[in-house]
Amino acid sequence: MSEKIVAIVPAGGVGLRALDCGGPESGAIPKQYRLLGGEPMLRVAVRALLADKRIAEVRVAVAPGDAWAEQALAGLPRTVWRPCGGATRADTVMAALLDAALEPDDWALVHDAARPGLPASALGRLIDHCLAMGRGGLLAQPVADTVKRQQPLDSSLGTLVQQSISRDGLWLAQTPQMFPAGLLLQALQLLQRAAITDEASAMEHTGYTPCLVPGSARNFKVTWPEDFELMEKWL
Repeated sequence: MSEKIVAIVPAGGVGLRALDCGGPESGAIPKQYRLLGGEPMLRVAVRALLADKRIAEVRVAVAPGDAWAEQALAGLPRTVWRPCGGATRADTVMAALLDAALEPDDWALVHDAARPGLPASALGRLIDHCLAMGRGGLLAQPVADTVKRQQPLDSSLGTLVQQSISRDGLWLAQTPQMFPAGLLLQALQLLQRAAITDEASAMEHTGYTPCLVPGSARNFKVTWPEDFELMEKWL
């Protein structure tokens, strides 16, 4: 395996759950450009990746016609942005891989724009593990809470518990997720019509077994409006 690592940040969505007002027609900016401590969240997330010098380049994939990326990323070293975002996360990552034209045995490290709290120690842990093992993997955390499965919704009773699920062996996936670029691209191309929520699940569909590397509570995904205040406290 090559030791070249290129980070990809899919940032082509609008983050409807975290928009200030209802939807894109309201004029609210996509969540990756909301400010955290005076800086766009996307910029903070990219800086977290740049903390590890082994990452040769960070490539940010934004939506065609994006009006915010250039200013948000201005002046960052080893960083480029490309208007190749697609309809889904998987489409965006696949387009970014094609645009990057990496060698098959280079490493692609994919990170959410909405995880700006990534600690350098967690990033380094993932890179160290994948390079040492020669196998792709992802940051994740063991499930700590009791897990409930809901019953099918009944409008008269609201949401009810169907059963409790053992949390033994369950992990919550985070990013970055790091895989050989050629294998990841192939997996995404094969599964274009499948419901793929992260790169690891695409790899798993092809029979690949990713490594689980302990992540960090600070590396949570900013999803709901109140998450911005919590992330600012971490930062």
